[in-house]
Amino acid sequence: MTVSSSAQAPSSSPAPIWGLSGMRARVWIISSVLALIALIGLVLCWLNPEIGAPLRPGLDFTGGTQIQLERRCGDRCSELKTFEVSEQLNQLELPDEAGQTLPNLSTSRVQLLDGGESLMLRMPTLSAAQGQAVIVALADVSGPFVDGGQSVDTIGPTLGAQLLRSSLISLLVAFAGIAAYITIRYDRRYAFLALVALAHDILIVCGIFAWLGLITQLEVDSLFAVALLTIAGYSVNDTVVVFDRIRERSRDNSELSLSQQVDLAVSATLTRTLYTSGTTLMPLLALILFGGSTLYWFAIALALGVVVGSWSSIAVAPTLLTLWDRERA
Repeated sequence: MTVSSSAQAPSSSPAPIWGLSGMRARVWIISSVLALIALIGLVLCWLNPEIGAPLRPGLDFTGGTQIQLERRCGDRCSELKTFEVSEQLNQLELPDEAGQTLPNLSTSRVQLLDGGESLMLRMPTLSAAQGQAVIVALADVSGPFVDGGQSVDTIGPTLGAQLLRSSLISLLVAFAGIAAYITIRYDRRYAFLALVALAHDILIVCGIFAWLGLITQLEVDSLFAVALLTIAGYSVNDTVVVFDRIRERSRDNSELSLSQQVDLAVSATLTRTLYTSGTTLMPLLALILFGGSTLYWFAIALALGVVVGSWSSIAVAPTLLTLWDRERA
């Protein structure tokens, strides 16, 4: 016969707010579905000949020239279509550069921002003269442009490859450091589950951006790598707090089953986790709404990481820990 936790626990022990252990099958199904969808997105990106990677790499990693132009609109911008800009680029004859092959502008990507007030072009690497020729040619189609509202950024392919390599190394070093810390700080099962929760969070965030890359052609840049590092730290910190409370319960309420200890620990940390996540999301929401296009997707990635990290800390990792409850049966 099953004995309730309130009957077994000392009178001073609070009853769990919710029976998380009893809902672990639902938790696993939700996370498994999200992880599977994310994994499918990463695979489709990799198989896409236009991308050839789990995520669509941006200018920071591939190299090239990015031109952003602010249109002088007055009260309202004249209607502009991206295909009109693309046709103008295809007809453009760039000035020759000694010893260099003329870039193929047919591969350029055109994007309208801020309701058509800004025009962003991602192109093969251009010289200063070629970049100016592009701006002059586009003035007939999408101009006039705001004086001083032009931004031209060029990253060579070698530097882009170095940035990609450095970003991957920094991610691997950070994950290895986290794995070493939690292995020393906890026993193996806690360390393993913390790493599972971390992989769960990173996979889902990357999967969302993979689908955005397929559907909206969203590219990831070096700021996305910074966001992943931040998410990793946040996720592990949140999981460690919950695991610490579980260890406290195991000492104070050793007569309870592991599932009951987990329920008590999660109930005790639930409010703290929700408050922490909420206060973290507030500045991120401000960045999303008012931070401009530069920080927009960076803030989106962090916000997704906070939500997914909170879910894995209070639901996924603790419920997986209850699998060891059989050892005490």
